[in-house]
Amino acid sequence: MIPRIGRAHQISQQITTYLTTLKDRGFSGDLTTSYAERLSMATDNSIYQLTPQAVVYPRSTSDVQLLAKLAIDKQFQSLTFTPRGGGTGTNGQALTEGIVVDMSRYMQKILQINVAQKWVRVEAGVIKDQLNQFLAPYGYFFSPELSTSNRATLGGMINTDASGQGSLVYGKTSDHVLSVKAILLGGEVLETYPMTVELAERFSQQQSTIGRIYSIVYHHCCQQRQLILAKFLRLNRFLTGYDLRHVFDDTMTQFDLTRILTGSEGTLAFITEAKLNITPLPKIRRLVNIKYDSFDSALHNAPVMVAAKALSVETVDTKILSLARDDIIWHSVSKLINDVDDKKLSALNIVEFSGDSEEKINQQLTRLCSQLDKLIQAGNSGILDYHICHQLADIENIYTMRKKAVGLLANTKGLAKPIPFVEDTCVPPEHLADYIAEFRALLDRNNLAYGMFGHVDAGVLHVRPVMDMCDPQQEVLMKQISDQIAQLTAKYGGLLWGEHGKGFRSAYGPQFFGEKLYQILCQIKTAFDPFNQLNPGKICSSINVALPVMPIDAVKRGTYDRTIPIKVRETFEQVMACNGNGLCFNFDVNSPMCPSMKISQQRIHSPKGRATLMREWLRLQVKQGVNLALFAEDINSYKLSWPQKITRLYHTLRAKSGQYDFYHEVKEAMAGCLACKACSTQCPVKIDVPSFRAKFLALYYSRYLRPISDYLVANIELTLPLMAKQPRWFNFILRQGWIQTLGHKVIGLTDFPQLSTPSLQQQLAGHAALSLSLPQLESLPEETRSQFVFVVQDPFTSYYDARVVADFIHLIEILGYRPILLPFSANGKALHIKGYLTRFAKTAQKTADFLNRLAQLSIPMVGIDPALVLCYRDEYSQILGNKRGKFEVKLVNEWLMTVLAPKPAAKLTAEKWYLLGHCTEMSLLADSAQQWIKIFAQFGRQLININVGCCGMAGTYGHEVKHLANSKGIYALSWGNQLQKLPKTRCLATGYSCRSQVKRIENETIKHPLQALLEIFK
Repeated sequence: MIPRIGRAHQISQQITTYLTTLKDRGFSGDLTTSYAERLSMATDNSIYQLTPQAVVYPRSTSDVQLLAKLAIDKQFQSLTFTPRGGGTGTNGQALTEGIVVDMSRYMQKILQINVAQKWVRVEAGVIKDQLNQFLAPYGYFFSPELSTSNRATLGGMINTDASGQGSLVYGKTSDHVLSVKAILLGGEVLETYPMTVELAERFSQQQSTIGRIYSIVYHHCCQQRQLILAKFLRLNRFLTGYDLRHVFDDTMTQFDLTRILTGSEGTLAFITEAKLNITPLPKIRRLVNIKYDSFDSALHNAPVMVAAKALSVETVDTKILSLARDDIIWHSVSKLINDVDDKKLSALNIVEFSGDSEEKINQQLTRLCSQLDKLIQAGNSGILDYHICHQLADIENIYTMRKKAVGLLANTKGLAKPIPFVEDTCVPPEHLADYIAEFRALLDRNNLAYGMFGHVDAGVLHVRPVMDMCDPQQEVLMKQISDQIAQLTAKYGGLLWGEHGKGFRSAYGPQFFGEKLYQILCQIKTAFDPFNQLNPGKICSSINVALPVMPIDAVKRGTYDRTIPIKVRETFEQVMACNGNGLCFNFDVNSPMCPSMKISQQRIHSPKGRATLMREWLRLQVKQGVNLALFAEDINSYKLSWPQKITRLYHTLRAKSGQYDFYHEVKEAMAGCLACKACSTQCPVKIDVPSFRAKFLALYYSRYLRPISDYLVANIELTLPLMAKQPRWFNFILRQGWIQTLGHKVIGLTDFPQLSTPSLQQQLAGHAALSLSLPQLESLPEETRSQFVFVVQDPFTSYYDARVVADFIHLIEILGYRPILLPFSANGKALHIKGYLTRFAKTAQKTADFLNRLAQLSIPMVGIDPALVLCYRDEYSQILGNKRGKFEVKLVNEWLMTVLAPKPAAKLTAEKWYLLGHCTEMSLLADSAQQWIKIFAQFGRQLININVGCCGMAGTYGHEVKHLANSKGIYALSWGNQLQKLPKTRCLATGYSCRSQVKRIENETIKHPLQALLEIFK
């Protein structure tokens, strides 16, 4: 039996007193010292790990003022604070052992827009894509681009001076920040904006904190102007953190303190609001995907692209492309960047032209294509072919693939993974090819593989060497390579940090700034933060405090992970693979990943958060001497002795009395998962929370008693066939008030669904679908068997929505085939969800044996509910391995595609249907919606796919009382919003859970697509 895990980290009394005092003074946000929430803030997209002492979530600028004012009290001056946004940084900027101030949970308001003057005012927690979604109807967008735009906050972008694709035209974030509202330590509000030098000088003479700041910045930047101009390289990705170069304009008549704050990484103040300029959306966009035989060819050909005066030139290497082929993203881009005849596609240059004049764009496009044709004909450029994208959807799909590159690299097989530490170097574009040649030679000398992609037009390539930070020798090598790349970059007149900020690379600051300018940075830091309380260790330190900056070889995730035995790491591979990319924080409510994160706004309820907790749980178990390797060897047959089962009661009672166990914090995070499986494909590294959650629950309930509801859910496939024999009687019982009260208050389940009346057996009484036995079918000749179709039952559709099964049988007949309804055989998915792994393995094996026997007849087997059918492919493969066999159960649409494929599509009528996809189906079968669209087109009907996230039901999740509010909230985010715009009688859903949720909330029934087809036939 696994032991209890006590408190791993004690919170200091000083922290506790600070938080209590802060709350007493009126702080309206959230405060927490929960170990789980602190762990969720211990990592970002870098290789580092620091666990904070506390996390605070302010709701407003006033809250930030309160915490900043209290911070300078004498008793709290040793406390440190680090602002945090989306946590997508690659260099540890938002990591701290102090207090995290998370702006992303509540400070998400878009405060004001002035279209005439082309600006918008936002809070720091607004996400970039959220802002652009808001601006689009006005015809504008916020132009600095970055790959994490669907979860990166504007506060984070400002603090790192982020930039990416298109920076030659659109510049960096700092080029678009008109002013900021920042809170200084002590609570003073600093509002920055461009001003005359005369006004700045008057500010510098004030006897106040703000006056001191203006004085230090103004006089140093003025007196050292020539040195600053000499040191600050003339690159598109100019030197920031702190940007001494642009405080004054080129004429020295205007002064803007905003430039010091942009790129300051939270080391000077808390930025709570910003006024940003906005850019008109281009009316015309064209993309040219140029295919190469090697990455070298793509690099050496880049100057041709840059000379074409394109908006941007992005490069992707063969490693990214090969990983993309194995990802769900490939289905949307495969026709746009397919291979060329028998030649291998090894690299890609993505060139975009955009503007308002179609004539001008076409001229640029024609000139480039003409040049490409000549190069292809010459045969010595490495260009294989090119493809032009005219449609906006195609362009966005290409960029979605490119944006996913960082995450895709982490999906590399093996313990070593491509890691960020030298990934955003910037050199003059004309030197890029030679620089990269030396860069690659350095990596090759150390026998390191790598992935490369980036912005060749700006001289920036993202290079991620493949290394294992669990290996101490590789960790030492990582530091050596970092030092060598810093020297190499300086040799070519470049920057080590071209777009991702400094963070743990701040130690290289003196090397790039020079000692004199570096001391000015320290004096500026001192003026803002005399006691080094704000994000200490990043960029530079206050001269009042003898504290070095964070070293490159600081504590990493690998430092902790290496204590976990390799066998255990392999068993929990999906846990260990998480690289912190944070795609699961995607703000888009119509994206399937991750519904629990979207509704709770808590990072512990994301795939990244859950993976982080599991890694720590594994580490702490090993630390206590538990041999998890033994468990890992036979995880599916983990059993308890009777004494151990009895001991669970004692442990459960102790837990109820308040005894702490880290197990409970992990369990709380796992319980919030809807098991939608979106993370298993949408996440670039395929985290698959439901898989490792099942393993965790198997162990958790070896120590603690299960709730009654678990037993009911686990046995539902045993009880439903019995209940269906008397459906009216059981429905009557379930409708009784006392039963509903018992279910709600004692069992923890609510809104019990009603059994189908008449039952499926009653609806099909006397039907030929029930007439043939397996021996009879086996005796039929193969030609006769080809006319049959097996209908595989699932518990939910067959017993709660039997009309759909009956309609499918009728549809099969109309199409000229003979349906056979197979005897019900338990699927076991509910067992897997609840962590009954031993029982699930037995159930899966029994059903697999049954279906494998049927598969020998070569009769197609078709199931209706996506979650259950896909369980045969996914969970069965995981739990049974080679014992699963080779049986195949198709979904309705998959089967229909095989029987309708030869038939030409009919002319479309004006009649429209709307498909709202099942989240599991959309995640695991990317082409499912397109298949349904093609099927409907065969019958002359237009089917429109409606992008939605999870419906919030997810099997029994929506029936559990503790999840009821979240279930309905998740529905409202996406499904509820979309259904309000559509005629519900024309809306279709493939999932039983989805139709059940709509019926519960809207009190209306929507059809399965097969029922709409049946209606069309009739």
